[in-house]
Amino acid sequence: MRKQWIVVLVLITLVSPLYAFAQDKISVAVAANFISAFKEIAADFEDKTGVKVEATFASTGSLYNQIRNGAPYDVFLSADEERPALLEKEGWTDGTFIYTRGKVILWSADKAFCKAATWQEALKSNSIKKIAIAKVLISPYGVGTKAALQKAGLWDALLPKVVHAQDIAQSFQYAAPGAVDAGFCSMSATSTPQGQGGCYYVIAEAPVITQFACVSKKAKNPVCAELFATFLMSDHANKIKKKYGYH
Repeated sequence: MRKQWIVVLVLITLVSPLYAFAQDKISVAVAANFISAFKEIAADFEDKTGVKVEATFASTGSLYNQIRNGAPYDVFLSADEERPALLEKEGWTDGTFIYTRGKVILWSADKAFCKAATWQEALKSNSIKKIAIAKVLISPYGVGTKAALQKAGLWDALLPKVVHAQDIAQSFQYAAPGAVDAGFCSMSATSTPQGQGGCYYVIAEAPVITQFACVSKKAKNPVCAELFATFLMSDHANKIKKKYGYH
């Protein structure tokens, strides 16, 4: 379905938004890891089309529950494959697609934290008292973090030190001011001014987070919702994603 909008999107980029979809708007539910990249992509889309993008940011699980309870989102950008697939089975959407892939990192505001040879060694230090992790039940990045810690044989040992964040963005919010010694975050956090001020390990043991999206069959503005989904996969959007550590 998305391909049929490519020609329309190309034409829109050649004309003023005033002659496109001015005054139109869409509502998008966005997984918390994608906040920074999404804001830039949405601003670019608004500039090119005149369509206003209203976003709600939260954990994937929370957004899925909101949709199931009737939240009127036009587009859902998940951080996993499971929830969009469930929404397709439940009749909320006609199909899903991959819009990006992310990585789990372990970030700290204290650059001395990264002096250890590995992230496993860094976490074993007696000086580490609190570690932020996104809630496993509602955050795919939390699931990936748990998988890496279990693989390293550290999950049970570190549980007493874990501070559970509502989502991956909140995990970084805890770590950035030093409220916790370190936090498992999305690679996108390193693109922010605060993120660049700290240090991090890439968690190769965590699975790549493949993120799926879908458009509601009951979107109030289906034309603009599909147009945004197409734009999300455009060269413009892909360059922005890459800047924030997505691929």
